[in-house]
Amino acid sequence: MKTMSGTWKMIGGVAILAASLVPLACGGLGAAQAQDVDAPGQEPIVGFWKVNMVSEGNNNIPDGTVLDSAFSQWHSDGTEIMNSSRPPATQSFCLGVWAIAGPLQYKLNHFAISWNAPGSSPSDLLGPANIHETITLSSDHNSFAGTFTIDQYNAGGTLLVHLAGNIEGKRITVDTLITDVL
Repeated sequence: MKTMSGTWKMIGGVAILAASLVPLACGGLGAAQAQDVDAPGQEPIVGFWKVNMVSEGNNNIPDGTVLDSAFSQWHSDGTEIMNSSRPPATQSFCLGVWAIAGPLQYKLNHFAISWNAPGSSPSDLLGPANIHETITLSSDHNSFAGTFTIDQYNAGGTLLVHLAGNIEGKRITVDTLITDVL
């Protein structure tokens, strides 16, 4: 019985020691705060975002006009996917790659395949679009702001339109409500 009692005391002591080290392993944060810390080796841009692209300095489009209101996911492998507010028949999903441009700064190179709207003449492939973004993430990692350009080409590679503006993003979490993204 003494051996069993000694074993339980040793296990209890190890458990107490381990519990006391948890705050140190989390940078001195309590357990509730530790979940907000970015995972080691993972850039803070990684995650799910509500994004708005707003016109600035374009011919025939008033400044402040929302050009796209999308959902975007930035992945830890340097890729990104966006679900645009464009009609699905004209192509609403597109893909990109991103890189670190500085502290909390990122560049995105994004490509989409655009189609003419059904019923238009012709209602087939329009051509590729190329979106470039340069953004800065907020210090709390819950929002970003920056600039973007969109270049739409025809299938032969001729530039059809160049758009520019400001982009803003707001992080979506497991607690985000639909009213937060409308």
